[in-house]
Amino acid sequence: MTPSSSASPELRRTLGVGDAVVIGLGSMVGAGIFAALGPAARAAGSGLLLGLAVAAVVAYCNATSSARLAALYPASGGTYVYGRERLGPFWGYLAGWSFVVGKTASCAAMALTVGAYVWPGQAHAVAVAAVVALTAVNYGGVQKSAWLTRAIVAVVLAVLACVVVVSLGSGESDAGRLDIGTSGGVGGVLQAAGLLFFAFAGYARIATLGEEVRDPARTIPRAIPLALGIALVVYACVAVAVLSVLGPNGLGQAGAPLADAVQAAGVPGLEPVVRVGAAVAALGSLLALILGVSRTTLAMARDRHLPGALAAVHPRFQVPHRAELAVGAVVAVLAATVDVRGAIGFSSFGVLAYYAVANASAWTLDSTPASRVVPAVGLLGCGILAFSLPAVSVVVGAGVLTVGVVAYGVRRWAAARARQGVGR
Repeated sequence: MTPSSSASPELRRTLGVGDAVVIGLGSMVGAGIFAALGPAARAAGSGLLLGLAVAAVVAYCNATSSARLAALYPASGGTYVYGRERLGPFWGYLAGWSFVVGKTASCAAMALTVGAYVWPGQAHAVAVAAVVALTAVNYGGVQKSAWLTRAIVAVVLAVLACVVVVSLGSGESDAGRLDIGTSGGVGGVLQAAGLLFFAFAGYARIATLGEEVRDPARTIPRAIPLALGIALVVYACVAVAVLSVLGPNGLGQAGAPLADAVQAAGVPGLEPVVRVGAAVAALGSLLALILGVSRTTLAMARDRHLPGALAAVHPRFQVPHRAELAVGAVVAVLAATVDVRGAIGFSSFGVLAYYAVANASAWTLDSTPASRVVPAVGLLGCGILAFSLPAVSVVVGAGVLTVGVVAYGVRRWAAARARQGVGR
C-alpha cells in the first residue's frame, strides 16, 4: 500500500457474495437493456445476436482479468489500483481518469432517463431529484445501497421476464426473424458489440468495492463471473424475444424497443409496466454508478491525483462521504443543464479504455502462455470495439483522454519543479 493510501482510514467490509452479485447485476441489468438494443440493431441488422456474443466474449475476458486482479488488490479503485501497481502510476491514473469521466457522463444519462420515463415534461428536475436522493442513500452506508439495489434488481428482472414471456408466447413471434446474418457488415456487428458492451460493464462495480467486500480473495472471483453470467442470460433472452416480434428492421427503428415489442405482441396494457420498469432500472444503474465513481474518486484522491480532501471517510457511516457528495454535485449540475444521452458512446469508449488497462495489468500476473490468452483477447477486443464506435464517440473520447494525459503531465512537471526549488 502506498503511503498516501495509508493516510486514509479503510472502509468497512460488509458485503458477501450475494450482495456483490446483486450490485453487479444492478449495474448491468439496468436502463441499457431498455435502450441499447435499438441502436445496436440499426448498426448490425440481422447480426445483432452476433454483436451480443462478441460483447459477451470481451466482457468475459475483462471480468476474468478484473477478478484475478481484485483478489490480489482488494482496495477501492478497481483498475486504477491495478494499473498503478502492475504497470505504473501513469497507467493507473489513465484508467481512473477514463472511469471517472466516462461514468460521470453515464450517471447524468441514467438520471435523465429516469426523468424521461417518469415525467417527460420535467425530465431535468426529476433527474436532479433522483441524483440527490440516491446520493443520500449511498451516504448512509454501502449496506443500505446493497439492500435498495436488491429490490430494484428484483423489479427489473420481473418486468423483463414479462416481456420475454409475452413476446415469445404471442402469435406475432416468428423464429424466422432470428436468422443470424451480417446484413450490417462486420463493421456493423463490431459497432453493435461496442454499444452493447456498455450494458455489460457493471461488473466493474464489484471490483471498485473491493475494500468493502468480506474475504475478497474468495468473494470477488466468484461474484464477478456469476453476475456477468446472469446478465448475459437475461440479455440473450430479451434480445431473442424482441427480435422474434419486431425483427431486425423493426427493432432498429424502435424508440422504446421493449415497450414496442409488447405492443406488437398484442398486449398494450403491459406498456406502462415496461416504462415503469425502465425508470426503476435507470435508478438502479444510477445508484451503482454513483457508488463506483465515488470509490474510484476516493482512490485517486488518496494518491493526490484529485484533491486530497476527497479521500475522507465518514467516521460513522464508513463511506467516502466527500467523494460521494462531490460526484453527486457534478452529476446533478450535468443533469440539470445538459442532455447527455448522446454521451453513451463516449462512455463506452472510456470504459473500454479502462478495461484495456485491466487486461494489460492482468497480462503481467503470470508469464505462462496459457494464462495470458484471456488478457490478450480482452486487450485486443477492447481496442477493436473502442475504435468501432461511432466516429463522434471516438473523437470525443480520445480528446477527453488526451486532456487527462496533459493534466497528468502538467502535474508531474509542477511537482518536479517544486522538488528542484526545495533542493536549492
